[in-house]
Amino acid sequence: MSGATTAAYLTRRAAQKERVRILYRRALKDTLNWAVHRHLFYQDASDLREKFEANKNVEDLDTIDKMIAAGEATYNKWRHPDPYIVPWAPGGSKFTRNPVPPSGIEIVNKGIFSNVNKLG
Repeated sequence: MSGATTAAYLTRRAAQKERVRILYRRALKDTLNWAVHRHLFYQDASDLREKFEANKNVEDLDTIDKMIAAGEATYNKWRHPDPYIVPWAPGGSKFTRNPVPPSGIEIVNKGIFSNVNKLG
């Protein structure tokens, strides 16, 4: 291979590896949304890993692109409709529950214990 061909090949391979890594991580996280208990998740995660490992040694770039496209289509078809979101993360139920007050507003705390020393 010439230098330009080798560079193009390596660039394409690196992009494919990144797409596979992203697809695997997304699928693994989505598997956790479908599994009710951890022991179910571990089995599903093991099955998912076997699917990826089965095609680990494929070398043809066009075949790999087709396999990635098929994997992404399958992932999009079986994505969880209501994924779990950590409560304090963006989109979670507690995200910005207590937002910072707008500028110019002063909060004065006059609780029931503020006058304890004055009573006697």
